[in-house]
Amino acid sequence: MSRASVGVVVSCPCGEVYELRAEYAGRLLECSACGRHLRAGPAPNAPRPPTPGIDHAFDRDVFLLRERVFTITSKYEVWAEDGTPVLYVERPTYPVRTLAAYLFAVITTLTIVGWAARAVAHDGSGLILLLTVPLAAFVFLVISMSLRPRRHVTIYRDDSRRETLLRVLQDQRVALLTRTYTIVTPAGEPLAILRKTYLHNIIRKRWYVTSPGGEPLGMAIEDSIVLSLLRRVMGPFFGFLRTNFVLVRGKDAEIFGEFNRKFTLLDRYVLDLSADSARTFDRRIAVAFGVMLDTGERR
Repeated sequence: MSRASVGVVVSCPCGEVYELRAEYAGRLLECSACGRHLRAGPAPNAPRPPTPGIDHAFDRDVFLLRERVFTITSKYEVWAEDGTPVLYVERPTYPVRTLAAYLFAVITTLTIVGWAARAVAHDGSGLILLLTVPLAAFVFLVISMSLRPRRHVTIYRDDSRRETLLRVLQDQRVALLTRTYTIVTPAGEPLAILRKTYLHNIIRKRWYVTSPGGEPLGMAIEDSIVLSLLRRVMGPFFGFLRTNFVLVRGKDAEIFGEFNRKFTLLDRYVLDLSADSARTFDRRIAVAFGVMLDTGERR
């Protein structure tokens, strides 16, 4: 991919910037420095017409998310790039019901451990106690997850909560390996399925998004495997190892967006889909995806 004089400006995450002729707008190109596949955007300062049939709140490429602090329920304000509020998001936490679930799970687990201790004292076999430890841990996990309420996400027009625009439904209470969420319209029509596999999180976090019929639409993956491994060992390290995601799709892992945590004391994020200049990825799904990348990972 070579430089040209004017027309379309393409920036690669590796730092390379290309100026291309206008006829390259919308084409899939390859960065000569790192090999990434990039989608050439429109010409600089070109006005973008509204997308037909899309709510104006979602009709944009950049969303700024800010989580409200000192609240029991997870709450997010979503702004346009110019700072105009466009959406409001809530995800309840149900602290009392969650605490009750944990207490019941602890009581049940202690009962099992007590039974094992009595059995060991009776016949002196350590095998019973050895088998009881993983069983008790499994029982605690299953019971606590089974009794905790499902935490659905609701996306509103604003914080008056009068108009619901989107919901993200938690599909399972108990999820040992894989958890899924369904994005639905206010009428209950499914738009997409979000899925995360806990085994992947050991090395590098990733989330998958598919159509309701199972067709792959994209994936969010941590920006660097090196940083991912460092985060497992050192944690966020005062924010310097903050978790960012890139959004990719297709066999060639074309990058069509980023979800980055800003270096601030409060939780603030930028969902940038500028690389998807043709807007082929549904912005409603993208916003729901961004919210789950934070609240779904308890960052």
